[in-house]
Amino acid sequence: SLYFKDPYLISLLDTALKNNQELNITMQEIEMSKNEIMARKGEYLPFLSFRGAAGPDRAGKYTWDGFSEEDLKANPSRGPKYIGDFMAATYFSWEIDAWKKLRNATKSASIRYFSSIEGKNFMVTNIISEIASSYYELMALDNLLSILHQNIELQSSALQIVKLEKEAAKVSQLAVNRFEAQLLNTKNLQYEIQQKIVEAENKINFLVGRFPQPVLRNAAAFNSLVPDPIFAGLPSQLLQNRPDIRKAELELAATKLDVQVAKANFYPSFKLSAGLGFQAFNPLHLISPESIIYNLAGDMVAPLINKNAIKATYFNANASQTQAVYH
Repeated sequence: SLYFKDPYLISLLDTALKNNQELNITMQEIEMSKNEIMARKGEYLPFLSFRGAAGPDRAGKYTWDGFSEEDLKANPSRGPKYIGDFMAATYFSWEIDAWKKLRNATKSASIRYFSSIEGKNFMVTNIISEIASSYYELMALDNLLSILHQNIELQSSALQIVKLEKEAAKVSQLAVNRFEAQLLNTKNLQYEIQQKIVEAENKINFLVGRFPQPVLRNAAAFNSLVPDPIFAGLPSQLLQNRPDIRKAELELAATKLDVQVAKANFYPSFKLSAGLGFQAFNPLHLISPESIIYNLAGDMVAPLINKNAIKATYFNANASQTQAVYH
């Protein structure tokens, strides 16, 4: 409404921003980008999980555990009546982001989210531009069709006059044929303009996201349109204001972080893990100080041989960065 004053055009633009299929697809891509940020943040944060287990424990007869069970069956007073495994515990794990791999992945996802927003802005700009251009083209075609109708009426009147002059022997049949040819040519242009009007309406309906139908418009106001002045500014400012260029810049920044993330896969990864809970052979003894179990461990994992998958990821990240530079 800041640039367009025509209520019919404003209504078309409002409907398009709600129903345009490509725009709705882009909005879902923005939602997926937002969810990607959540997933990357979740990988950086510690994991805490709960585990509960219950079940019988039966060892083979000719194993040391099985021999002990046979001994317990023969002398029940020496041990528990039922042998099982019952456990309830919580587990904690956290990967130490020593090489900023997880943090860079989170930053990359955030930048791509803003890039998708700029892509949406660019699409909105194109949709508004195409609908407005088609709308004014439709109004121009209406005015052109009106002029053709006037010409058809004038040429029909001129043809009748020439026919009367021929009957009065003032002109020949050649003059009549010439006026008839001009009239038929104008009628042919009329059908061509009507076809273009239908095509323009179909394009607008497609962009608006609705079934084919007549487009409401005020064709009489076309000749009284006064465009608003446009302040161009400096070329560098125009480039900074273009959403497609901002989208490309953000995508380039994201691919740079992707290269750093892929490079960090060659380095060792460090992980802390811990567990605390209860475990007993009888559920009656499960919650007791003697049944407490706990563990604490630190892991370091580094790739040594067969780094093909890591190399492929790194090469693809570099290729994506080069592709972003071209964009």
